[in-house]
Amino acid sequence: MYTPRAFAEDRLPVLHEAIRRHPFGTLVTAGEGGIEASHVPFVLAPDEGPYGTLYCHVARGNDHVTRHVGEALSIFAGPHAYISPNGYPGKAEHHREVPTWNYIAVHVYGHPETFTEPTLLRALLDRLTAQSEKDAAQALPWQVGDAPAEYLAAMYRGIVGIRIAIDRIEGKWKLGQNRTDADRIGAATLLAERPGDDEQAVAAAMLAARNV
Repeated sequence: MYTPRAFAEDRLPVLHEAIRRHPFGTLVTAGEGGIEASHVPFVLAPDEGPYGTLYCHVARGNDHVTRHVGEALSIFAGPHAYISPNGYPGKAEHHREVPTWNYIAVHVYGHPETFTEPTLLRALLDRLTAQSEKDAAQALPWQVGDAPAEYLAAMYRGIVGIRIAIDRIEGKWKLGQNRTDADRIGAATLLAERPGDDEQAVAAAMLAARNV
């Protein structure tokens, strides 16, 4: 990922928190069949290995990972928003401004391993369900054990678990850190007037960022 130093984020807790907040990622591999991608929710085990470990699962009929050997890339896209030049003070003075797009993204690299043991799949699904039900703010969270055992057994036969020990992780926080305080704050203030969740999140992140 092209990341100018002004936008680079390398603090592991910050990167982990971004994955935790945006767990629905894209798993990308390249093999004899070409490049493939699957869109799946991930669970991060932050204390497994020096950089943490990712877990996810795919349908057994999805041979994306099972026929791939080598490094995989998992992409986590955080909030993103269009930045209008109207927020820059210079736009009213010299008009030498153009739009851009600000965003937060995390790229994770590692070698996938697959597993199909029911006990391991159940542990993964328990963690994924607890994470997702919490994010969904359910008063009475659904649990895997709420489903009949024979039904779950059939479900386990239909999926393949994936474990990716993180070998490398990089983050890009493109939030206007390469511009003046006046430009960054002006653009963020204008962006904050828009109602979308992404717009509000990017505006807040821009206001919290510091120039480099």
